Amino acid sequence: EGQLVESGGGVVQPGESLTLSCAASGFIFSNTAMHWVRQAPGKGLERVAGIDGRGVNIYYPDSMRGRFTISRDNAKNTLYLQITSAKPEDTAMYYCAAGGIFSYYRESFDRGQGTQVTVTA
Repeated sequence: EGQLVESGGGVVQPGESLTLSCAASGFIFSNTAMHWVRQAPGKGLERVAGIDGRGVNIYYPDSMRGRFTISRDNAKNTLYLQITSAKPEDTAMYYCAAGGIFSYYRESFDRGQGTQVTVTA
């Protein structure tokens, strides 16, 4: 059974950058599209980015273009999300998810336990 473990979250100040990681195991990582989604307090899941198995095709919703960069290292079975120029509205629990294709995400996809990002002065 597949397992996803996120890490790298924390408390940062507005304008700072951070990189989240997602360690994957139990499935063929390089054959699997991966996604980052987030959930702010009191809100639903929000897509952040998706990437295909080879790391060639990437999808960002229009609202996420510019400050978020998704990438993967298939040799390390690890997915990454770089957040630059963090804003208070980026405060959320960030989850990685596996499945589907890079441009299509469903909430039923397997997710990890999440890593909390808090952006505050």
